[in-house]
Amino acid sequence: MAIELLTPFTKVELEPEVKDKKRKQIGILGGNFNPVHNAHLVVADQVRQQLGLDQVLLMPEYEPPHVDKKETIDEKHRLKMLELAIEGIEGLGIETIELERKGISYSYDTMKLLTEQHPDADYYFIIGADMVDYLPKWYRIDELVELVQFVGVQRPRYKAGTSYPVIWVDVPLMDISSSMVRDFLAQGRTPNFLLPQPVLDYIEKEGLYL
Repeated sequence: MAIELLTPFTKVELEPEVKDKKRKQIGILGGNFNPVHNAHLVVADQVRQQLGLDQVLLMPEYEPPHVDKKETIDEKHRLKMLELAIEGIEGLGIETIELERKGISYSYDTMKLLTEQHPDADYYFIIGADMVDYLPKWYRIDELVELVQFVGVQRPRYKAGTSYPVIWVDVPLMDISSSMVRDFLAQGRTPNFLLPQPVLDYIEKEGLYL
């Protein structure tokens, strides 16, 4: 399907007749989710609604493929917090393929496996504007764009443009990050309203990020 290149932050909706009704339309929002917070959930939910997707799956990574390694907590905690965060929310789910594979996961390898396992699904890979600038450096990017449709969302302080086919979706700007939540907790400040209450309760119960 030919996709017109769009200027950054142009809100679009896929025309219903363009979609194959026999195929599932699935969004993928990958990340470390250390921890998951409300901005993650807003992005996932708004992309699902605005593009009319059947579901958006939050996909926690086991080990990020970045040169500057992120410190993270055990995946069992990150997965449990995701489960608590999306409980009862229509259209959101979790994809655990990268946790099951373990090791470093590249988006191309993951999406190749998913498209092979689910040949009846079209995948929409959701990324923030800050990641769009790095698309040329992504592992096997030219092959990845053949497997998925990229969806770009705004992030505060970032402006991005790209020659790759990206559908831009406007979402409420929420300047929340996992590092902010961790900093609050390390300082003894309670990050009320930055993440779902069940997630905060779990963090306090398990004594995480102190």
